[in-house]
Amino acid sequence: MSELRFPDGFVWGAATAAYQIEGAARDDGRGPSIWDTFSRTPGKVHAGHTGDVACDHYHRYADDVALMAELGLRAYRYSIAWPRIQPDGTGPVEPRGLDFYDRLTDALLERGIDPIVTLYHWDLPQALEDRGGWTNRETAEHFAAYATAVHGRLGDRVRTWTTLNEPWCSAYLGYGNGLHAPGRRDAGAAFTAVHHLLLGHGLAASALRAAGAQTVGITLNPADVQPADPNSAADAAAVRLVEGLQNRIFLDPLTGAGYPADVLEHVSRMVEPTFIRDGDEKLIAAPIDLLGVNYYSPTYVAGRPDGGGNSAHPGTEGAVEFLPNAEPRTEMGWTIEPAGLSRLLQRLAADYPGLPLMITENGGAFPDRVGAAGPNEVGRVADDDRIAYLDGHLRAVHEAIGRGVNLRGYLVWSLLDNFEWAEGYAKRFGIVHVDYPTQRRTPKASARWYQEVISRNGL
Repeated sequence: MSELRFPDGFVWGAATAAYQIEGAARDDGRGPSIWDTFSRTPGKVHAGHTGDVACDHYHRYADDVALMAELGLRAYRYSIAWPRIQPDGTGPVEPRGLDFYDRLTDALLERGIDPIVTLYHWDLPQALEDRGGWTNRETAEHFAAYATAVHGRLGDRVRTWTTLNEPWCSAYLGYGNGLHAPGRRDAGAAFTAVHHLLLGHGLAASALRAAGAQTVGITLNPADVQPADPNSAADAAAVRLVEGLQNRIFLDPLTGAGYPADVLEHVSRMVEPTFIRDGDEKLIAAPIDLLGVNYYSPTYVAGRPDGGGNSAHPGTEGAVEFLPNAEPRTEMGWTIEPAGLSRLLQRLAADYPGLPLMITENGGAFPDRVGAAGPNEVGRVADDDRIAYLDGHLRAVHEAIGRGVNLRGYLVWSLLDNFEWAEGYAKRFGIVHVDYPTQRRTPKASARWYQEVISRNGL
């Protein structure tokens, strides 16, 4: 293949999330989060795994930052653990929590790595969940106050702020089908949570802007939804319904168009949307400078009256059949289709013009080969499947840029193997291998490959 070059200034980096890597679950005044509670509940997480220790990044961050610098990363997206800052979700700030992110931010800047902060990556303080969590409007207001507190400490050095990570997961998996914390199963609660998450984003975005934040955004996981039969009107209707529940319910109000009428009509079949108050949509539409896009796999659907639907898309039962994931697949069982990423980026650019984009997560879980048998491979981690996955998706990204998509950068998921939510430590996404008993870090072959991509600014 011919060499591909990315635009000058294209941002290359990696991403992580606090609960997945930090550990130190009870250190320095940190309060419990919904994921602490969920992971300690029997049967919720694979093999009873928890994030109590995870990658021990809280104590090993300096070595991890040195490793980032060795790999040539230009940016690092990390999340702030709300329970470290406000153990109960409200009230006085815990200075030791902010001190940690102070140290981490300074270490990154000293190595020439741009910090990208995510304020919420699913670890809601348990005390707020006890009061209703994201089904309680007050949580949105508390989130804005928390955002203001974090900016007050880090705002002089952090240029890029994202409010929420994948509110679709927080709402539908956390409150709709119970696969994620807090484990509730109530479609009405899921839609209520969607609104309050978006309201929290809007309030926090305005607060950050007022405090002088340079770049404010949000990260979503919009779906590339495709029909089983491109010529079927029923399949086209299924695509629109699923896109409405995963894409438009978030993107339309965020960009000032308000909630789509067809989506509200669908929601009203399960819950009366009285939680949407006059003026809320204006608050949600606080201007943003960047949309983070997380992509892993496409979604194929068919419109069928006997369709089983999907509990992660409430109300699709009896209307939509979600097709089984096709080969090739990652270890998570997700179809590998790089073209879906190019399609998605072009669709976002067309439907929401003028909104700069960044790939804030993309990667794959694969069964890595540790310490392969060859004499020159002792201590190495071979992950050719991951390299192929990343190479294919970066070529899709390059294609989208060539078609006019305003894409600012690419952050691989993930820097480190880590606690993979309900999968515990059974699935590995990292370009750096973590031996959990010893906490030893070993860059995989993919890390060295990515290092070369960054140095060349291309493939």
